[in-house]
Parts: sequence; C-alpha cells; structure tokens
Amino acid sequence: MSTTTQTSRVALVTGGSGGIGKAVASRLAADGFAVAVHYAGNKAKAESVVAEIAANGGQAIAVGGDVADEQDMQTAFAAVAQAFGGVDVVVNTAGVMILGPVADYSLDDFDRIVRTNLRGTFVVSQLAARTVRAGGAIINFSTSVTRTQFPAYGPYVATKAAVESLSLILARELRGRDITVNAVAPGPTATPLFLEGKSDEAVQGLAKAVPLERLGQPDDIAETVAFLAGPARWVNGQVIFTNGGLA
Repeated sequence: MSTTTQTSRVALVTGGSGGIGKAVASRLAADGFAVAVHYAGNKAKAESVVAEIAANGGQAIAVGGDVADEQDMQTAFAAVAQAFGGVDVVVNTAGVMILGPVADYSLDDFDRIVRTNLRGTFVVSQLAARTVRAGGAIINFSTSVTRTQFPAYGPYVATKAAVESLSLILARELRGRDITVNAVAPGPTATPLFLEGKSDEAVQGLAKAVPLERLGQPDDIAETVAFLAGPARWVNGQVIFTNGGLA
C-alpha cells in the first residue's frame, strides 16, 4: 500500500474489489490517479487490488463500508481525503443483481437491490456532490437493459433507471462547479455478477445478440470510465451505452 498527503488527481471507486470496479481502479491508476479501492465485505480482495496497483508503481488504499450507510461512506470519503488530500473523481460501480419476474419477485430481494443500487448510489453521489473538487467527475452505473428490456430484469432495471435520472439531474444541479456527472450503461459484460446463475446457452445467446458477437470485458467498460474521468470535459449529463452495439 502506498499513500501520500498530496497528489494531482484522486479517484474513489466503489465496488472496486472485483469485476468492473477492479478494472476501473486499475485503469485509473495506470492513468496516474491515486485510487481508493472501496469494498463492502471482502477486504482481502480490495487489498489485493491495492497491492497490484502498488506493484505497478501506482498509489492506492482500501476503504470499506456499506454504500447505503451514510456514516460508513462519510468515513470512507474522509479516509480518502486524509490519505490523498481530496477527491476528484467518484465512480459508483457497487451494485447487486437479483433477477426474477415481477409477478414472483421477493420483496426482500427488491428491498436489497433498492438499498444497494439506488440508495447506495444516492448516498455516494450526495457525498461526491459535496466534496469533489473543481475539474472532477461523478460517474454512476446504469445498464443497457433499460433499453433492451429483457424479461426477469424488471426490479434491477427499475433501480438503474432511477440512477440514470438521478445522475442527469445532479449534472444540472452542479452548474458552475466544473464537475461533470454521467452514467455508464454497460451491455452484457463477463463479470461474476453477470455470469452468476446463467447457463452457458444463455450466456452465448447474449453474446450473439451483440453485433460484435462477444461479451464485453471489464476493461472495455473501464475505457469509457477513463474517458469520462479524464479528457471528456465536454461530456456532461449523459448516459453512455457501452455495449458493443446492443440495441
């Protein structure tokens, strides 16, 4: 682990210990960011990402907490500021996906995904809106299923559609602050979150539905995040569909 009291650009990546979050944390570190790798329950995985970044010459720390708990996340933001002097970019990749038809869906599962995906994004976005420095970016995560409307994704997509609207309104509310707010909407991406519970046939069917005829990789999504976190200062209040051309 490597820390410093002052650095040029600092990113906090929620859900940064695996899947898309890990790819984002690694890519931003490669771009010169000092990175806070957030985890909810698996500290060892987050520390492994931190060690990997440090081994490649980057700066990183691990910070824990429930994204839906404002006290946890205030503590996390404070830890990032103490280690690196402030926060420039916040990337909200933390999320859960529980699929099922609306008619049979468990309300306990619905409450869980709303808590993590929507309340969690709201809590982190609110703190980011208060603390991100001028020239910074807030990047939330939606899903391309808001357009494809696959059956069994209804509750999950409901949370992500709300995240899109929240992000676009926050972009307008931060007028004059020189902070961009955008949402990234991945298509089918080969992560544990996406692959869990799906048959090989279902996975291959989704891959073939994409004109490029493959699943996305976490690095594909990280490319879009790096663009929004860095040079894309004229992209604001948008949903970027990063999905290989999926309708």
